[in-house]
Amino acid sequence: MIGIIDYKAGNGPSVLSAVTHLGYKAELVSMPERLLEMTHIIMPGVGSAGATMKSLEELGLIKAIKKAVLDDKVPFLGVCVGMQILFDYSEEEDTECLGFLPGRVVSFNRKNVRVPQMGWNKVYFSKNTGYEAADGYFYFVNSYYAVPDDKSLVWGIAEYDGWFTAAVSKDNIFGTQFHIEKSGEAGLKLLKGFLSTEGRRM
Repeated sequence: MIGIIDYKAGNGPSVLSAVTHLGYKAELVSMPERLLEMTHIIMPGVGSAGATMKSLEELGLIKAIKKAVLDDKVPFLGVCVGMQILFDYSEEEDTECLGFLPGRVVSFNRKNVRVPQMGWNKVYFSKNTGYEAADGYFYFVNSYYAVPDDKSLVWGIAEYDGWFTAAVSKDNIFGTQFHIEKSGEAGLKLLKGFLSTEGRRM
């Protein structure tokens, strides 16, 4: 069963629809004990880093997420803000995040480009994560982007006010700054790759 974290601020239903469209069983999850029963976990993203972390804390999900991802090695995909909170810190609302990946999240320079970035942008994938990830156009809505301390975490890049990190991966942890569920066939193909990775054995 694929667990999509329902933290009352994200776009969980849209991600759920995309996953079930691909033929997988999935459900929205907001209870820690249920989250620990999932074979794969997706953290959808809409909203701010601060509000997202606050919602996760109020629901008691942070400890369960850490156990599932760090201890049990359950495949985890963070989308948009769901990717940003994988890092140590976000400038958005001065937020301490999950700290799964070393680095910080910073704002685009509003003097140089329109913020938020909104629309289609080409992503170039740069590392093998165990499944096919083809370069292509994906849909973004973001004012902030991640700056990993370890460049080997960078899975994909795109250009907006210079090159920025569009996707990351490390072991069982994946993140996309773009919205896979809004990115047409390219997004569905990438999502299917994640769901095809070996998950927790039930």
